Amino acid sequence: MSSSSFLYDALGPRGNRRVRWYSAAFAAVALGVLYLIGQKLAVEGQLSEEKWGPLVNPSNPNFGPLWTFLAGGLVNTLIVAALAIVCALLFGTAMALARVTSRPWYRWFVVSVIEVLRGIPVVLLIFFVARVLPEVGIGLSTMTFLVIGLTLYNGVVIAEILRGGLQALPRGQKEAAQSLGLSSWNTLRLVLLPQAFRMMLPALIGQLIVVVKETSLGFIISYEELLRRGQIAIQSLSNPLQLFFIIAVIYIIINLGLTLLTRKLERGAGKKTAKTPGGRQGAKARRRVPDPIPEARALQL
Repeated sequence: MSSSSFLYDALGPRGNRRVRWYSAAFAAVALGVLYLIGQKLAVEGQLSEEKWGPLVNPSNPNFGPLWTFLAGGLVNTLIVAALAIVCALLFGTAMALARVTSRPWYRWFVVSVIEVLRGIPVVLLIFFVARVLPEVGIGLSTMTFLVIGLTLYNGVVIAEILRGGLQALPRGQKEAAQSLGLSSWNTLRLVLLPQAFRMMLPALIGQLIVVVKETSLGFIISYEELLRRGQIAIQSLSNPLQLFFIIAVIYIIINLGLTLLTRKLERGAGKKTAKTPGGRQGAKARRRVPDPIPEARALQL
């Protein structure tokens, strides 16, 4: 019996035919809508060579300069995303550890910092960092301001994800580690935290995908990432629909790659769990172990 049968009954022949008809009808409607949109765009000249040539036609004089310009913005986006991801993971891990190990007399401060940073919109946080820090004499590059804003916001979100993972672990994990003589810090660092990372891996990778998309907010502080450079190119080429479409496709490809990486890491984590003594293979091995003293067991009965 498949796991899906616990959620709903399997469809019969009539239900399968109905689903196929509905799917075909929906596909026909979708194709019709796309056709109408294409006709409308063609009438308004949005499918012309003048609009799409700089993006898809290598013989167009603007093709090379435009893609070189956009490639520079993509590199800036990836650099900021990589720095923000690393810094957010480090900051989020530190905040999660600070929250779960804090004493009652200063726990309120750690919780307040996390809740305040979570409550501020990321756009406002980036703008605040880029405008306030120079006022107090901290002059940094625009890229650094963007990295700081993304790190602060996503770091506290990661901290809450890890805290949830730590709280979801069985109490026996901590007790077993301490029974082996590990200190509280070593128990947290060597036993609990790695398991929390593995347990919350899908949520963590999902948040890292959010970091990549939030790099596009750098335009509010004039950082020339991919979206900002696209806006600059639009001023010369006057093809916003086409350029924004291509930029959206680039973001989709990047995030799709991260999603595939997430699934690969999840499968790897599942295999490691299955190979542990408490995993499925360990359970099967224990079931295969014969009773060494059946006579003694019979005497007890």
